[in-house]
Amino acid sequence: MNVPILRLGDILLTSIQIDLTDQEALDFQSDVLHMVTDTEAKGVVIDITAMEVVDSFMARVLNETASMVRFLGAEAVMCGMQPSVALTLIEMGRELVGVETALNLDQALERIRELIDEREGEMSAGKGAEGGGLSFDSQADEPPDFVE
Repeated sequence: MNVPILRLGDILLTSIQIDLTDQEALDFQSDVLHMVTDTEAKGVVIDITAMEVVDSFMARVLNETASMVRFLGAEAVMCGMQPSVALTLIEMGRELVGVETALNLDQALERIRELIDEREGEMSAGKGAEGGGLSFDSQADEPPDFVE
């Protein structure tokens, strides 16, 4: 079963509504990553409200998906985690390391927008020479010579 992925401007929204087999979880991960690159999305919200059980494999896939989204240059927020799922993950020792979470979809959309704004602020600040990026003289037709 394919998990639908909706595009809301520069944000992708996906909601896992059923328990996924291991293969479906991997297909979901691949679909999300392809959609990020195909649409040049700046953020992904993964809603897991309907998931009553998350095993260690699914927890790993969700964690890795969020990490991979960030490697592609977008942000990721997971929302709607049920208390029983949170308890199970902690008992299994499967923390979602580095994954932004939110209580519900409204908070997730607010948080993803904040993360996107922060990332864009960092990128624009890093474009000048002081930010460590390359800077070219706007008067010159060629890039500067580099001396070793």
